Amino acid sequence: MELLTIISMLALLQFFYFAVQVGGARGKYGVSAPATTGNEVFERYFRVHYNTMEHLVLFLPGLWAFGFYVSYVYAAALGAVYLLGRLIYAVTYVKNPKSREIGAIASTLPCIVLVVGALVGAVMKLFG
Repeated sequence: MELLTIISMLALLQFFYFAVQVGGARGKYGVSAPATTGNEVFERYFRVHYNTMEHLVLFLPGLWAFGFYVSYVYAAALGAVYLLGRLIYAVTYVKNPKSREIGAIASTLPCIVLVVGALVGAVMKLFG
């Protein structure tokens, strides 16, 4: 399960890094807290961070449950895809929001597979 811990901590560090980027963008683009609008580029950084938080709600429990009921190795592999997808999403969204599709798909699909796979695995264990 060490692999799942490593992936989880990397996901949290990535989320923290995106928060730091939001803080930097606040200063660079003159958007004082608590405002979340005011400059389009700042808003992109903010959305990357917020969207990542929305994904973490699915990703982290899905990762651990999938690892427990299905396979911790496959869970870690899907987690690595998620991390890469989030990075691609962040870079492309800040550059041009219309180009975010690859990163969005590469980070959303693993979440769906993890959650659905964990659910199927738990149901199979319950009735198996």
